[in-house]
This record gives sequence, C-alpha cells and structure tokens, in this order.
Amino acid sequence: MAIIPNFPRVHFDYGAVDALGGELARLGVSRPLLMTDAGLVACGTFAKVENAVPDGADAAVFDATPENPTVAGVDAALKAYRAHDCDGVVSVGGGSVIDSAKAVATLARNPGPLSRYGRPDPEPVTDTAPHIAIPTTAGTGSEVTRGAGIHPDDVSRSSGIGGDYVLPDAAICDPELTLTLPPGLTAGTGMDALSHCLEGYLSTAVNPPVEAIALDGIGRVVSYIERAVADGGDREARWHMSMAALQGGMAISMGLGTVHAMGNTFGDWGLHHGVLVTISMPAVVRFVEDHVGDKMNGLRHAMNLPADGDVADAITDLNARLGLPSSLRDMEYPKNDLEDMAADVADSFFNASSPRPPTHDEAMALVIETLG
Repeated sequence: MAIIPNFPRVHFDYGAVDALGGELARLGVSRPLLMTDAGLVACGTFAKVENAVPDGADAAVFDATPENPTVAGVDAALKAYRAHDCDGVVSVGGGSVIDSAKAVATLARNPGPLSRYGRPDPEPVTDTAPHIAIPTTAGTGSEVTRGAGIHPDDVSRSSGIGGDYVLPDAAICDPELTLTLPPGLTAGTGMDALSHCLEGYLSTAVNPPVEAIALDGIGRVVSYIERAVADGGDREARWHMSMAALQGGMAISMGLGTVHAMGNTFGDWGLHHGVLVTISMPAVVRFVEDHVGDKMNGLRHAMNLPADGDVADAITDLNARLGLPSSLRDMEYPKNDLEDMAADVADSFFNASSPRPPTHDEAMALVIETLG
C-alpha cells in the first residue's frame, strides 16, 4: 500500500524570509529561539533572518550549533531555550542546524535524554514545540523531512530520531540566503540534493507523485549546479538549486538506500556528509542498476543522457568537474577497519528501502571501491 505523506507549509522564493512574522503568529510563538551557527552570523546571512523577526517578538539567539549535529550541541541549545522561556524554535542554517532544532523542539516538551526517541525502539512522542525551518544551504532538504541525524559525539556515527513529530511546522526557503555559500559547500550540498532525489526515486516505495518531483529535482541539479559553483551570485542558478534541495527533501519521504548507509558509516570523522554520499553514489548506482526495472531510463532522461548513457559515469564526471574528491582516501579518511565498515553498511536501516540491500560481502566490495 502506498502511503503519500504531507509536507509542511512551504514559502519559496526570493524574499520568502519576510513570511517569518506571519508564521510565528500563526503558530502562536512570541518568544522564539533562533538557532544558527557562528559562520552564518559572521557572514551576515543570519542578520537577514533576524531582521525579519517582528518587533513584538522576544527572540533569543543560540549561535553555537556545531558543524555536525551532536547531542552536546542539542543540550546546549535546549539550555538556552529554557533559560529564555522560549515557546518555539526557528532554525537558520544547513542540515546540522535544522536537525539540531528538531531535537530541541522534541526535548522542549518531552523528557530526555534524546536517545529515548531514537532507534531501534523509540518511545512515542505526541507533542513538540513549534519549529520553523529556514535553510541557508541547497542540499539537505531537512526543512521538509521527518528525520534528524544526531551524533553522540564529534567522531561517532550518527543516530537519530524520526517520525511525524519531527517534521517542521513550516519551511521558509529563500534562495537569497544561499548566495554567500562558498563554492565547495555549494558543490557538496548540491550533490547531496542529487543523492536524495536519486535514492528516493530508486527506492522500493510506491509514490508516483514524489517520483516525478525527484526526477525534476535531478534535472535541476544537473542543469544548474555548475553555474551555482562557478558564480555564487547567479540568482537563477541559486533559485533552481534551492528548489532541487526542497525536492530532494520531499524525495526522502520515499526512503533512501545504500548510498546513505555508506555516507552514515563514513561520517564518523566529521567529514562533510554531502561529499561522502557523493563519493558513494557511483558504486551504489552500478550495484543496483539491474534491480530497478526501467527506472534507469528515467534517470537518463532527467540527466540529459543518451538512451545508452551510463548514469554512474555521468555522476563521476560531474563530481570531477565540480572539483569534488573521487574517493575517501582523497579526503584523507583515516579508518581501515573494513570488517567494521562493511558490517555497519550491511546492517544500516537505510537499506530497508533499497532496491538491492547488500550482503556483508557486497557491502565490503562497495566500501573498498569507495575508499579508493
């Protein structure tokens, strides 16, 4: 049976940040905690959101979200939330900030620790604090997803929480907020959006409307990511990349797959998630391509490839043109415990929606190929 979920209320376009005041009023939030990170404060992006907070709102700011979301970071933000007697959360940032805010919104109305609501046996959650997500990258799509990955510490693999309660109440997607994103992060986050669209489309879920969204998102990434990387001020390219990221978040509702199993396994040293899944994509596409029926034809069409085009090679070539690493060793990945990595990939919950869940030996081969 197909289950087609709803997404939060979304405002999308240049100038969408001006909708913040109306959304705070709609949700009854008068004392929001504005969660962000130090980099967004330093570059001035956060100020554009802070200036959109209505004069009557008593907003507090937490700007110490770590680069990868951690339990310690969530606890620090929750402390600020309680100290200022906040009644809602506004996340301003990439996936780390938005995922951390999802956890804060959960713990604001439920007893800790956060692990009580994570896998494999989560406790039920029936109420959370209101959460408005405002992405400043074009990649994670976390503003419209029902999950949050949180690392127990700085160098551990992420665990997380998930369910309808995690979904933000509103998403405000303003491409203006992505204009300061540097080329490397533009490339890594953009390819992360591609991975979400690709794995959602190839998943075992039955959801034709979202499949169409995923294919459209793939087409946008392929058509516009190089322009966005080459010229961060290209407003048309930034608009399309922001839309692709939103579409990727919607595609996640169909489930992900072994690309993200591998990205999660390799993500235990603080390396950028988008780059990790990008490196993993070609090997996994080759691994599953004979198990997805005619969906490879849909990918070829979306990527503007000929009927006999090689999707995995096209992704590898795009990575190279964007200046992204081709292997984990290029990123100076330090670990060599192949057995541990293969076991973690094979046992990952992400494989539940994969068209070809790998055995331990197959996961080992994928790990070796991706390590380079």
